[in-house]
Amino acid sequence: MNVEDRLSLIKEVGEEILTETELREILTKKKHPIAYDGFEPSGRIHIAQGLLRAINVNKMTAAGCHFKMWVADWFGWMNNKMGGDLEKIRVVGEYFIEVWKASGMDTENVEFLWAKDAMKSEEYWKKVVQIARASTLQRILRCSQIMGRKESDNLSAAQIFYPCMQAADIFHLNVDICQLGMDQRKVNILAREIAPTLGFAKPVAVHHHMLIGLTQPPHATLPSANASEEKVDRTVALKMSKSNPDSAVFMDDTAEDIKRKISKAYCPEKNVEENPILEYCKYLLFQQSKEFTIRRPAKYGGDLAFMTYEDLAASYAKGQLHPMDLKIAIAEQLAQLLEPVQIALSKGKAAKLKEQVASFSVTR
Repeated sequence: MNVEDRLSLIKEVGEEILTETELREILTKKKHPIAYDGFEPSGRIHIAQGLLRAINVNKMTAAGCHFKMWVADWFGWMNNKMGGDLEKIRVVGEYFIEVWKASGMDTENVEFLWAKDAMKSEEYWKKVVQIARASTLQRILRCSQIMGRKESDNLSAAQIFYPCMQAADIFHLNVDICQLGMDQRKVNILAREIAPTLGFAKPVAVHHHMLIGLTQPPHATLPSANASEEKVDRTVALKMSKSNPDSAVFMDDTAEDIKRKISKAYCPEKNVEENPILEYCKYLLFQQSKEFTIRRPAKYGGDLAFMTYEDLAASYAKGQLHPMDLKIAIAEQLAQLLEPVQIALSKGKAAKLKEQVASFSVTR
């Protein structure tokens, strides 16, 4: 692919790109720029962490990127995931990797790296301290959102240090493109702003969309300093949560689990805004298939076939498609998409890891 084709593919991933001009320059200079994402291993893996992540990574690697997946075990430990049990966190990390393999992630072009290995490096800690020395406490506290926390929370000292370490990850891994969710925006901006001061290359940020939860979203708009931050805060408030298992489809859910969750999900008639069922269609189903068919009895108008998400959304907004018909179709399609994962998790190493993770009582 030429540069513009590669750029176009990455733009399919990025709900926000900081900046497109810089991204084009990187793609012009490098055939295989380094992109990265990091994750805290914590409990079961839902569809946004699993299937959506595989879709986005595959687009990045198709655009020529060498992808580094940062298994942030120490970060999960610092953020008290899995009750602060580092060994459990590492088991969950291995489990996530097995799920991604089963999801069709292009693992030949993905390098899985563990934070624990960087902790042995004096150069890594030097970068962390450089960032800490060049940042105010107030600025670091504003980044607490990346941990799923708030500035007003009673944070431990480890959690306060966390953003400095995450920014250091970017420079330690020689990252060209930070390809993380919108909820990680604040630390990526910190890294972009501080890079020239410390003599590092400024990374491009490609922030992907965060799938919203299946439950009815809160109506309040969260107050923020500016419109961009308000949008991010709203996105974070809406995203699916592991603390409520019914707010998301999980990668190990059975077809019956999926049907039950989707059937009672929030899906207001004719409303396409903040509609989780339509989001599943846009960011998951239409990314995996060129056609989405909805089976209906003839007395209700017969089958409908949509070639684009835009056509589906337009039909729904006009009331031509009932929410229940849409829910039935998407539950069936999701079950089919996750069937290879169910099979993979039923045998060998993946089955053993699934059993171990299920035995852990702490799911955050």
